[in-house]
Amino acid sequence: MNYDVIVVGARVAGSSLAYELSQAGFKVLLVERSVFPSDMLSTHNFFNNSVAMLREMGVLDKLLQTGTPLYRRAYVRMDDAVIDGLYPEVSGESYCLCIRRKYLDSILFEHAAASPLVTAIQGFRVTDVLRQGDAVTGIAGVGRDGRREQFTARLVVGADGRHSTVRDLVRSERIMAVPTDYASYVGYFSGYRQEGEPCVEFYKMRDRLAILFPTSDELVVVGVMFPLASTEWMDKFKSGPETAFRELVDCGFPDTGFPERLRAAKLEEPVRGLLGYDNDWFQGLGQGWALVGDAVSFKDPAVGQGMHDAIYGARLLTSLLSEEEDWAGNWEQLARRYQAAMESKLMSRYGMACQMTKVTPVTAEQAIVNQVIAANPAVTQAFLGIYNYANEPEAFGEMVMQAMQAMQGP
Repeated sequence: MNYDVIVVGARVAGSSLAYELSQAGFKVLLVERSVFPSDMLSTHNFFNNSVAMLREMGVLDKLLQTGTPLYRRAYVRMDDAVIDGLYPEVSGESYCLCIRRKYLDSILFEHAAASPLVTAIQGFRVTDVLRQGDAVTGIAGVGRDGRREQFTARLVVGADGRHSTVRDLVRSERIMAVPTDYASYVGYFSGYRQEGEPCVEFYKMRDRLAILFPTSDELVVVGVMFPLASTEWMDKFKSGPETAFRELVDCGFPDTGFPERLRAAKLEEPVRGLLGYDNDWFQGLGQGWALVGDAVSFKDPAVGQGMHDAIYGARLLTSLLSEEEDWAGNWEQLARRYQAAMESKLMSRYGMACQMTKVTPVTAEQAIVNQVIAANPAVTQAFLGIYNYANEPEAFGEMVMQAMQAMQGP
């Protein structure tokens, strides 16, 4: 059978794309090498702007049936500055959602597969792309039963993550890459008590970072980051991950209340690590192929933008394909439009990730800015609004300058 689009990878980016394409009337083959339900290491948080997209897709109610809690508050501690506030409302949504991938991916996959225009296959591993001249025309791979199969389509999309097989096979150009200075480790804990209403907690103390979200199964997911250059901590995590995790929190975030509350919590699953990654940006579309999600741009997990970018990219690509009937005759134009639109929307947060991923001391100027944010509720909300696209970083910078001028007086 010939398809309009083959989507390789059926997690957030891929299943969202398959659903959006089917709604636009395209015939889609959706293939995934895993078998759901399955978990994976991921920042699985949706700020409320992305929750709005989940509602528009028709999956939010089913996601909430998992019992995953909603939250709307952020508690941010950057050295001595404490920023505590609510995310501004976006598209009628006030609450954020951090749902585990074992629920999220299965529900999104089932939602896409329910469309009569989507053929969904699990356990299929792509080994090559098919070509006619310079254009990609399909995929080859191996199914769960070991049988080799080929499928053809007008377009093949890699939605298969930061180690994308499709991206490698089509030889997409890497346009930008900023390596991280941090090692990241993640654990899921039960019995963690938060003060006040549920919230995301973020701590940046000198060269250590920690971020915590209330998540599914009455757990919190906690991520800690420390410099990759620290061989002492790397050795500690290799020899005893839980002991090292707790020790790092105890000594790295003093006088915050975070260590004491984590000591009373129980680690429910093995600690997992992400060591050495690039904040990268690739060419997103070429002759017969395209990329979405982490396959086109992976960003430091600390900025929490992966879920938004996956769904946004899926919607954008669907819109462009819907507007152009003759794909094969307009690959260059489609590529330029896709790249320009993605960069226009997402590049500012990519820049934030590239800054956050480097171990740099807080300047005296930044420390003053942090105190201004903490002292002014309107500036606090504007700061949080950067993460959910309620406002842009440039507008926030202007607000900070105005607040600083007001504090200084005439």
